[in-house]
Amino acid sequence: MAIPDKRTTEAEVVAELRSGMTIGVGGWGSRRKPMSLVREILRSDLRDLTIVSYGGPDVGLLCRAGKVRRVVSGFVSLDSIPLEPHYRMARQAGSIEATEYDEGMLLLALQAAAWRVPFLPTRAGLGSDLILLQPEILTVTSPYPTDDGTHEELVAVPALPLDVALIHMHRADRGGNGQFLNSDLYMDDIMAMAAARCFMSCEQIIDTTEFPSHGSYHTQRISRLMTTGVIERAGAAHFTECPPDYGRDEAFQKEYAATAKSDEAWDAFVEKYLNVSEEDYQTLVGAPA
Repeated sequence: MAIPDKRTTEAEVVAELRSGMTIGVGGWGSRRKPMSLVREILRSDLRDLTIVSYGGPDVGLLCRAGKVRRVVSGFVSLDSIPLEPHYRMARQAGSIEATEYDEGMLLLALQAAAWRVPFLPTRAGLGSDLILLQPEILTVTSPYPTDDGTHEELVAVPALPLDVALIHMHRADRGGNGQFLNSDLYMDDIMAMAAARCFMSCEQIIDTTEFPSHGSYHTQRISRLMTTGVIERAGAAHFTECPPDYGRDEAFQKEYAATAKSDEAWDAFVEKYLNVSEEDYQTLVGAPA
């Protein structure tokens, strides 16, 4: 059977998105984020998005640009800079709605959506203020008795279905199979399965038969059954890290973080780095070719 050709571009993907959508963004903090797709959203007129993410600069950029209505996150950090400055400003200003989960709870919310069940039970969050501050998160009593005959109360994490997931892998084939080469998949496979459609950027498109020469079998974790389209773009994760292909651009990240100091600094950053094509952006920052 012939492998379908799912190759596309960032512009073609974003043209399929609509304001008000719930969009999951893969990666973790400032690590292996699909930043070329985020930048394409920044160039668009999309608004009122719900962004679901183990957040990093993807969340901060989209919040600062006025694209976001709600953020659902396990955290929002730049890793080497603990607090994402533009997300922090949005929270402090009350310009977005925020649903803040325990990291494991967010995983369960996505897993429930992937499994097409309404919720999954967990002990995470019990005894904390998370439930008090977010009354939409309910508890459930286990139907199974414990050894002492009581029935345990658990947090019922609601399913979090996504309209679209955006993820980034190191390698992919034209049919939409994806391979990661660093130490962690970051739940990108679960996010892909929780979404009605998933678009994957990658550093390089290779032939399917070449996957074993790039990494061991277990690293090919994104199936073409999960993906709608694949974009080949070396440097697509910049300025987040994407080892072994490249590390985080710490100097650029500091430049980005400094734009939270004033509107003038942000406007200059937008004019230099965001009001340009992706090709020009990659040239400006000297991203891998």
